[in-house]
Amino acid sequence: QVQLVESGGGLVQPGGSLRLSCAASGFTFSSYAMNWYRQAPEKQRELVAGISSAGYDTTYTDSVKGRFTISRDNAKNTVYLQMTSLEPEDTAVYYCNARRHNLRGVATTYWGQGTQVTVSS
Repeated sequence: QVQLVESGGGLVQPGGSLRLSCAASGFTFSSYAMNWYRQAPEKQRELVAGISSAGYDTTYTDSVKGRFTISRDNAKNTVYLQMTSLEPEDTAVYYCNARRHNLRGVATTYWGQGTQVTVSS
């Protein structure tokens, strides 16, 4: 049974930090690229950060560059999102995503249940 379980969300003041974790099970974690998405109320879900299967390549949406860092530990089947200098605009539900393409380009995707991050004074 595939599971992606996020943790680490919560309420934080502007300028504060949080570290999200996503523990994976039920699939070969090291074969999947991992991503963090977020969805704010009445907005579309957006890709925040991504990391390749081996962890050598990362990508970030412009609004979080220099503030957020994605990393992974394939030995622990866990991906992290370190968030610093948080802003009210970062308030959203954050989702962990696993994605892999087979040789024919067909994607397999898994999603976590999400964790709420609220940035407010």
